[in-house]
Order: sequence, then structure tokens, then C-alpha cells
Amino acid sequence: MIAVIDHGAGNLRSVANAIVKLGYKPTVTSNPSDLLGAAAVILPGVGAAAGTVRNLERLGLSEAIRRVVADGTPMLAICVGMQVLFDETEEGGRHRCLGIIPGVVRRLPPGLKIPHIGWNQVNQKINHPLFDSIPDGANFYFVHSYCAAPDDISVAAGTTEYGVSICSVFVSGNLVGTQFHPEKSGEYGLRMYDNFLKTVLKGSRA
Repeated sequence: MIAVIDHGAGNLRSVANAIVKLGYKPTVTSNPSDLLGAAAVILPGVGAAAGTVRNLERLGLSEAIRRVVADGTPMLAICVGMQVLFDETEEGGRHRCLGIIPGVVRRLPPGLKIPHIGWNQVNQKINHPLFDSIPDGANFYFVHSYCAAPDDISVAAGTTEYGVSICSVFVSGNLVGTQFHPEKSGEYGLRMYDNFLKTVLKGSRA
């Protein structure tokens, strides 16, 4: 089962529809037990990180996500979904997040157009199946005002220049995150979803 976490994120259906378009059968769920039994988990996100964390905790999903990561289940986190995996965010003051990835989510530097909305290049820093058939420097679609700063910079599998170098793709073991929205990123975004899922499911579309 491919579990797409429903915590009230506005882009939930866009994510599910992109996966269906690839021929997979995602299960949109807010049931923690579904996450623990899934072959792969996708955590979408839009809006504010603090509100997302509150919703995850209210639904009992926070601990399930920690279990998923600890158990080695492949998980893809998107935009705010990626940000909430860090220790804390500066958005709206300082707020604790899920504390899975050491690091802080910081506001983009002053003097830039914020939010950062639109297409921007992702520079690949490692060879990884997530990037199969996706050229280095390919454009993806961003909508964000904050960016993740991991303590261990080696986990930044992709970076994007926007005033500063942004960690736009995070890879650590079974955990993958993107600051951009693959479901809004055309051909290469769909390919990234497919790369993640076909590696996990080894040909199965269930």
C-alpha cells in the first residue's frame, strides 16, 4: 500500500492524482495504523509548519511517522511536509517540529521576493535513484517562504539558488524530502514520484 497522509493539507488531492496518473493506487488516510502497514508513505504539506505539526499530533500521526522512519519504511515528504521533520521552525516565532532530522527551518533572507514562487533549478549533489532520467539543473515548482537548514549538509541531495543555497532535496536512508512540489512540476515531477515508487514497490502498482 502507498499511504498518502491526510492531515488537512490543501494539495493532498493533487499529490494523489499525480500518483494515480502514473498507474499506482494510493490510499489517502489519516489512520496511523495504515502508515505502519504501508510499503511507502508520502507526507504532503502546504501552509504553516506549526499548524501542520498540531494537526499531525491531533490525529495521532506524529508518533506513527516516527515509527515509519525508525522501521525503515520509505517515506517521501513534500514542502512543509519536509520542513516539519526538522527539529524546529522559525515560522511564526520558534516552534518545535517532529525532531526526526537535526536542523532548523529558517526564513528566506531579507531583500528577496518572498514567498519564493515559481520554477527554479535543482542542482543534484549525489547520484540517487530519485534522480533517474532527470537532468541535473532541471526545473521544479516552488512555493515557500522558509527553507530547511540541516545540521549535516551532506544529506542535501539537491540544492537550489535563491539568494542563498537552499536544501531543495533531502535524502537520508529511507527518508526523502523535497522543498518543491513534484505534483506541480510537470514531466520531471511525475518522473520523480515514479522513481521513488518503482524503487520501493519493485514493479507493483498497488
